Amino acid sequence: MRACPDSPNCVSSDARDEKHHIAPLTFSIPVAEAWQLLKEQVAKLPRTVVVTEKPGYLHVECRSALFGFVDDLEFHLRAAQGLIAIRSAARTGYYDFGANRQRVEDLRAAFLQAGGDVAPRSQGG
Repeated sequence: MRACPDSPNCVSSDARDEKHHIAPLTFSIPVAEAWQLLKEQVAKLPRTVVVTEKPGYLHVECRSALFGFVDDLEFHLRAAQGLIAIRSAARTGYYDFGANRQRVEDLRAAFLQAGGDVAPRSQGG
């Protein structure tokens, strides 16, 4: 996954700075079950289309409701670490008003409620 740009319209579990960092999804359930659970929760996101799906990698496009702006949402399964790395970023503009961070946190909550075992809510914003 690519690094976040300097603009505040991106979050990534691989980012080292507080402005862009967000906790990855972690799990203690079987790897295949966790990955399937994630895909099921992503499929429930509104205005979302799968762009690329490969073993251990998922890339989807999410469109905003009002103007149809496209955000890229990526997941990378890191089975040995028991986590799924995440990157959510706006393609255009500078500010996203926290939309990418909120999307990931909403997905985290859905993953947890559906039976996943996730990391605590990340700090920052």
